Amino acid sequence: MVLDASRNFCGALVNLAVRPAAKLPRTAGLGTTKPLDSESLNNLKVIPEKKRAMNWKDKTVLITGGTGSFGRKFIKIMLDEYRPKKVIIFSRDELKQHEMRNAGFDDPSLRYFIGDVRDVDRLRRAMHGVDVAVHAAALKQVPACEYNPIEAILTNVTGAKNVIDAALDRQVRDVMVISSDKAVNPINLYGATKLVSEKLAIQANAYAGLDPVRFSCVRYGNVVGSRGSVIPLFLKQRATGRVTVTDPRMTRFWITLDQGVRFVIACIEKMHGGEVFVPKLPSMNIMDLVKAVAPECEVEFTGIRPGEKVHEVLISEDEARQTVELDDMFVIQPAHPWWQTEKWNDGRKLPDEFRYSSDANPDKLSMDQLSAMIRETESKA
Repeated sequence: MVLDASRNFCGALVNLAVRPAAKLPRTAGLGTTKPLDSESLNNLKVIPEKKRAMNWKDKTVLITGGTGSFGRKFIKIMLDEYRPKKVIIFSRDELKQHEMRNAGFDDPSLRYFIGDVRDVDRLRRAMHGVDVAVHAAALKQVPACEYNPIEAILTNVTGAKNVIDAALDRQVRDVMVISSDKAVNPINLYGATKLVSEKLAIQANAYAGLDPVRFSCVRYGNVVGSRGSVIPLFLKQRATGRVTVTDPRMTRFWITLDQGVRFVIACIEKMHGGEVFVPKLPSMNIMDLVKAVAPECEVEFTGIRPGEKVHEVLISEDEARQTVELDDMFVIQPAHPWWQTEKWNDGRKLPDEFRYSSDANPDKLSMDQLSAMIRETESKA
């Protein structure tokens, strides 16, 4: 394999060997297997150590945006079940770090680093000796990114580039970038920045050259109960007797924080570098959620906000040509000559014109499942 071993992510073009594509069987895609629902994931709550593909106990792990909803859940699961040698919480808010430490995140293995992903020098310092990095820091609110576009680009795009550069310089073996369904055919700036961060991360594998550094992405839908999500908003509005809905046709993919974190950890153990991992998720219509949260409330329709979609897509028709299906996920493979398609020979090729969208997804959340999600969100409020 011929690879350029440049360390600077903004460096020159690379010379890469072309490999013939391996032939994969053609089978039907969506709906042939069970989605990554609560029941199937709960059955995999704790993976026995002897079945894990990675010995986390001798790893130093860093997470950007470590004081956010995803970061806190990731760190809790790491400490409770995987017990890595060290966990570095990299975030820019000293108050959130203080509150997190006082909330019980005070294990001797934890290190709190104040820093911004916009600062590549601070990232290089933080990544010294790191084995696994999870990049979760981002500006995520669609309206905020629309109104503050330069800030969104500096954090979500330049920040991703800085994480990549620091990881290349510090020889971080496994780097997982957290993405979003809004990166697919984006119509808002947030989605566009996540698309660019995905592209940067995947192509970073070429810049790694012969170094043992790998970059992959995880892409999933809305996170139940996370800060700024719709369920906490509906629960708050319920007391007023009226809830606000932008458009009654709206559908979304849904995943819980616990499911999202466990999926990310599993993908870190499986990644070769270059993949975008997509879990199989259930969808729901926004009006079904209203019925489950506030069935007696009046509904006010406010209109679609700037940059908002009616339906979300996790895999586009064009991406499907590079995608293989496994039992619990899809793996989008890079369309680059350095990629070896035989790495996922156990995957099934998707049919022509396949599209994984929230409106056409046959796996819909039932009212019982929605009610269970709401009870869980209320219990943590």
